[in-house]
Amino acid sequence: MENINNIMREITPLSDRDCFYIADRRKTEFTYPIHCHTEYELNFTERAAGVRRIVGDSSEVIGDYDLVLITSKELEHVWEQHECTSKDIREITIQFSPDLFFKNFINKNQFDSIRYMLEKAQRGISFPMQAILKVYNWLDKLASGEQGFYAVMEFLRILYELSQYDDVRVLSSSSFAKIETYSDSRRVQRVQKYIADHYQEEIRLDTLADMVGMTAVSFSRFFRLRTGKTLSDYIIDIRLGFATRLLIDSARTIAEICYNCGFNNLSNFNRMFKRKKGCSPKEFRENYRKKKIVI
Repeated sequence: MENINNIMREITPLSDRDCFYIADRRKTEFTYPIHCHTEYELNFTERAAGVRRIVGDSSEVIGDYDLVLITSKELEHVWEQHECTSKDIREITIQFSPDLFFKNFINKNQFDSIRYMLEKAQRGISFPMQAILKVYNWLDKLASGEQGFYAVMEFLRILYELSQYDDVRVLSSSSFAKIETYSDSRRVQRVQKYIADHYQEEIRLDTLADMVGMTAVSFSRFFRLRTGKTLSDYIIDIRLGFATRLLIDSARTIAEICYNCGFNNLSNFNRMFKRKKGCSPKEFRENYRKKKIVI
């Protein structure tokens, strides 16, 4: 696969001897390009309504408050000025190393919810307003205080409180983020694995139902109950995730990508892409045609 991105490696502000790095910025606009980095990142923005937030293949215009956690070293993200007219934007960025929680420590029972949150955030997660309100004062205090021992305890407290919210939104598709996510049902896991391996081919409902010993009607209902999506929508999302990755990581034509990812009709692919992603495949590719920086 031909890579068309110009990748630069920069030195991160996070020292090997520090638990985390925090930057509190007051700004009038967002100018940083699309990038990714090995450090985990918790990013809070205030008074930034109209900014477009891109995380993986997710593109959303945010409101006055936004809080996102990203824990994948390969997941591209950027906050773009877009339609934001605010001249009093505040951005608090906390970067911390994946080895902050050394293996045995993060696997203790008391860290179960944090571990689960960090795993989910490999695709980027956005927190609801009630979570933002819960940690707002702590974030403000952390950003303005000394970065000593008690600051680390405060940071852990913030992560724990955020991990208590079940209504976070996962942003990027798993196929774009190169993350395998499977149901806790073994039958659904088997089907998900089959779809991931055969998304380039025609996938028939009867084939999947036979795999798990169910009728087509029963399986369709069971799959939706377990995944929250219809089988058709699930397959489309997987294929679109692979397609969006090819759009930014290769120089293949849109038609080639369409057929390579299991779509058999170009106009249908374009229509489906725009409905799911809010832009055409061409527009999506152009949005990523910026210098991609690996920090």
